[in-house]
Amino acid sequence: MVDQALLLLRIGVLVLLYLFVWRIARTAIRDVRGSAESMILSPGHGFDRQPAPVAALAEPAMPGRLVVVASDILPIGAAVVLDQPEVLLGRDPHAAAVLDGDGFVSGRHAMVRLRGGAPTVTDLGSTNGTYVNGNRIAAETHLQEGDEIAVGSTRMIYEPGATP
Repeated sequence: MVDQALLLLRIGVLVLLYLFVWRIARTAIRDVRGSAESMILSPGHGFDRQPAPVAALAEPAMPGRLVVVASDILPIGAAVVLDQPEVLLGRDPHAAAVLDGDGFVSGRHAMVRLRGGAPTVTDLGSTNGTYVNGNRIAAETHLQEGDEIAVGSTRMIYEPGATP
């Protein structure tokens, strides 16, 4: 009886070990896929290094931008312009904000979308999560002026668009 219990216990531990290794491999493959390009940002790759003009107090014509306030990867003050219906944040070379080199960022980490002219942010199932104002988000979250988005070591502040 004891021998059977030990055998079942060994099999259970072995199954759990294989499941653990499988999850690690699946996560690593998903994160590494598509991030083989250089960490160097090419000009016009979604970043606007020019300071924003002072906006008049009117309804914004553009949805806005995310301004980097802290990062191990991007320069402080760089901006991710939200000029597309969907703006990808992550290590993927096709992302608007390529955060290659940050080990806490997934390939496709978060997506900023325009919903009725207002921006929202959604975590795309990243391992380490996406945070808005210090709170981990689990669902699509609307952005307000001054909201802070944290993706890995990068923190960005949402600024609404300016009228021309």
